[in-house]
Amino acid sequence: MLNIHNLSVSFGGEYLFEEISFRLNAGNRVGLVGKNGAGKSTLLKLLSKDMPLDSGTIAFEKEIKIGFLRQDIDFEQGRTVLEESYMAFSEIKALEAKLDHINTQLAERTDYESESYNQLMIDLSDVTHQYEILGGYNYQGETEKILLGLGFTRDDFDKKTDTFSGGWRMRIELAKLLLQSNDVLLLDEPTNHLDIESIIWFEQFLNNYSGAVMIVSHDKMFLDNVTNRTIEISLGRIYDFNKPYSQYLVLRNEIKEQQLNAQKNQEREIQQAERLIEKFRAKSTKASMAQSLIKKLDRMERIEVDEDDNSVMNVRFPVSVTPGKVVVEIEDLAKRYGDHLVLQDIDLLIERDSKTAFVGQNGQGKSTLAKIIIGELEHEGHLKLGHNVQIGYFAQNQAEYLEGSKTILDTMIDAANESNRSKVRDILGSFLFRGDEVEKYVKVLSGGERNRLALAKMLLQPFNVLVMDEPTNHLDIKSKNVLKQALQNFGGTLIIVSHDRDFLQGLTNKVYEFKNQKIKEYLGDIEYYLEQRKVMDFRAIEKKEAKPKSEVGSKTKDTDFEDQKALKSLKNKLSGVESKIASLEKEIKEIDHDLLMDYDATISRPNFFDNYQNKKKELESLMSKWERLTLQMEEKQ
Repeated sequence: MLNIHNLSVSFGGEYLFEEISFRLNAGNRVGLVGKNGAGKSTLLKLLSKDMPLDSGTIAFEKEIKIGFLRQDIDFEQGRTVLEESYMAFSEIKALEAKLDHINTQLAERTDYESESYNQLMIDLSDVTHQYEILGGYNYQGETEKILLGLGFTRDDFDKKTDTFSGGWRMRIELAKLLLQSNDVLLLDEPTNHLDIESIIWFEQFLNNYSGAVMIVSHDKMFLDNVTNRTIEISLGRIYDFNKPYSQYLVLRNEIKEQQLNAQKNQEREIQQAERLIEKFRAKSTKASMAQSLIKKLDRMERIEVDEDDNSVMNVRFPVSVTPGKVVVEIEDLAKRYGDHLVLQDIDLLIERDSKTAFVGQNGQGKSTLAKIIIGELEHEGHLKLGHNVQIGYFAQNQAEYLEGSKTILDTMIDAANESNRSKVRDILGSFLFRGDEVEKYVKVLSGGERNRLALAKMLLQPFNVLVMDEPTNHLDIKSKNVLKQALQNFGGTLIIVSHDRDFLQGLTNKVYEFKNQKIKEYLGDIEYYLEQRKVMDFRAIEKKEAKPKSEVGSKTKDTDFEDQKALKSLKNKLSGVESKIASLEKEIKEIDHDLLMDYDATISRPNFFDNYQNKKKELESLMSKWERLTLQMEEKQ
């Protein structure tokens, strides 16, 4: 479908990627991964023809249709959700206009015997036939089905798009894309604005899609559930394997370990050859042998080990001043948007140095309560902030508040004060904006780079309470881990809204679940919360909430939970066995190599043959155990 050959892109003399080549075929569901700024979004823009090529070629099959979900979208104001979604059917809408015009003429005219009237009848038949072929009688039902799957309700269909947030407008754009008959889908972080229920529906859609898909995402579970191939962009190169993300990581590490071992063996051979060359060079009888060894070394292709880009943010959140013991006190709080009640009868006490997670489905009021706490929204009831409380706030769409026409440096300098203006470049450096990069305009930054800049900008204001709403959106996996470490080390009070279980694990000590306008407290971390809800992850909660109550008996819940626990235990055992197998295989391989290089010295080791045979027997036993565990896992699944 697409053939990419020797593609290169550079900015300011530095290559994002250089001479990369790959092919995209029907049925490929590719996870495009890499660090923020590695060139993932740029590659999608090149494949969608949004950007001209620097060098190289992209060959497209004839009449191929490509759909591209961009991070930044523009909407024409005034349309309803349905009207905007129907824009996906431009050909059908054009035919509808033709049919309306023909029918109007037929209704107004009375010259039934004329040739022009007869031609109108022929045109009506032709256009109606074409309209039917293109699905004109089905597209409205398909549109409603897709919108419902992406989280809209029927009440939303006739609302204006400009009354929705950027995240919901992104869902409309995604709906339009899925409704078109595209051969290739290019999706740039499609799950950032989806709740878990919508993500599950979207996964099913993509798994049934027959065309090719290339997805930029930092959601490991989504990539594992959807993709069958991974392409990583790292340091200007690509690594391409027909594996979903987690399996790709394992394979990539194995290949790198093999490269390292092969390189060490080669280095030993080179050193041995060099010693022989030095030894023979001075002797006239051995000079020809030395020359032969030199030629052999010159011809030898040196083994290289794949480089990893291990540069990461260096983040530390300082505490401004020590606040009072009670940071936030809420009693009988309620919030309405018009007639729509979001929160009611909310009682909440946040104490100094606590780490609190807000969880629950989208639309249940998590972000609303966060905005009430920081004073951004009016509310009913009582809210009191404690003594000396200074709040730092990171909004879900924080990056949207950055001005695209400013440079990175100007953005920071304008937000700084006299006391910290001199530290701006140091702060930017710790967020990986170094050297000339600080002169880049915000509008050219990737979503992840904008998020990093928004985090850096936040550090210019003093705070002892940190309220963060989905801070990991757009961040690459390494940056997520660094941010998590910084929040674990934060000496102040943390309130965090997130759907990301991996990110929340080990980060908070209290969880509030938002559901049906209320909140429920769980005095423990996210693992304790999930255990109390008898599920393994947030997705399971979403699936349970979607079932009719009659289908969900307590016995079924307990059985599912026990099965999930057993499956997790088997996975842990299997992982341990695989680790031991890899270690033993490595040891046996090294012994085999020693036997090959110096047989006499190797067998002279104490109890050599006994140890050697014991290792082989242990390996056989572990392989049998691995087979048993694998079969048990398949039965459980």
